[in-house]
Amino acid sequence: MKIAFLNIYNGVIDRGAETFVKELASRLSQSHEVSVFQAGEPLAKEQYKVEKIPMKIDWSYKSGAGTLLSVLFLDYWNRLVFYFSIKALPKIVKEKFDVVVPVNGGWMPALIRLATLLYGGKMVISGQAGMGWDERNNLWSFPNAFVALSTRAKLWAKKANPFVKVEYIPNGVDTKKFTPAGEKLKINLEKPIVLCVGASTKSKRIDLAIKAVAEMGNVSLLVVGDGDLRDEIKSLGKKLLGDRFELIKMPYKDMPKVYRTADIFTIPSESYYAFENVIVEAMASGLPVVVNKDDIRREIVGRAGVLVDPINTDAYAIALENAMRLKWGKRPQNQAKKFDWDKIAKEYEKLFQQLLE
Repeated sequence: MKIAFLNIYNGVIDRGAETFVKELASRLSQSHEVSVFQAGEPLAKEQYKVEKIPMKIDWSYKSGAGTLLSVLFLDYWNRLVFYFSIKALPKIVKEKFDVVVPVNGGWMPALIRLATLLYGGKMVISGQAGMGWDERNNLWSFPNAFVALSTRAKLWAKKANPFVKVEYIPNGVDTKKFTPAGEKLKINLEKPIVLCVGASTKSKRIDLAIKAVAEMGNVSLLVVGDGDLRDEIKSLGKKLLGDRFELIKMPYKDMPKVYRTADIFTIPSESYYAFENVIVEAMASGLPVVVNKDDIRREIVGRAGVLVDPINTDAYAIALENAMRLKWGKRPQNQAKKFDWDKIAKEYEKLFQQLLE
């Protein structure tokens, strides 16, 4: 089977979608011919073939999310994805990939669908964007299959476009890499440490975590990530927590030792997020988690953490204190094993084979 993934940001930045591509492509390449179309250089020697499409990216442009240009897929970032897709199309058609997985949305799924129709290939979309306008656009590009990352998203997708085959396959975690045992990050913070991993963006609501930890007394908060609101997040953290706060950036390869440094994990993101790999990475590392109270995160966390409405600062602080006080044993690790990338890759392989029968 010949499989292609398209994600302009692979090799450029590390987020959930990039991890999804890298982890899935690595495992599928053990039995199939896999190519990843990306703008960046390979970060290591990959098992799959990297098809680099050079793109000049101006990082000074902020996200256009919510603007009219973004809704019409005409803002800077969507135009960038369009040009990337156009450059990849000749190779896609020439190679006649059996299955193509476009990751970036916008114009990409429509262009790839046209290309696969030309030679009889299949297009599969994984719902990395979360329920909303971008995912509706993906669904109405009529993929041969749409993969929902939660049962709630599966129900939503079936209503959004009842004419598309929808399957539930969550994202995963490398349980061999993310473990409680191993090297820890050396950080100048007093224990206990609450860890928050996420981009400094409005929808991640990291300010809520800062406010909640500030009510807990002698507890430190380590935030790992980058984004448009980095300066604001750093300023708020230092104001409310002083030397009990640190905001750092860290390469993905070094994240296992970051998780091992903490006592509990939290991320108060808005509920529309499709999965959030950081939650299962934290659990695989042995950490109980405190996350937003919604159906998606309830499915991910199970009995390995505490669900709370993070907008209520008092309740959020109490939830963090409870999670820190309870003895969780191996419950977080056992929950994370349900999302092992090896299992997830087999489910995708099974889906691809069904489409080609």
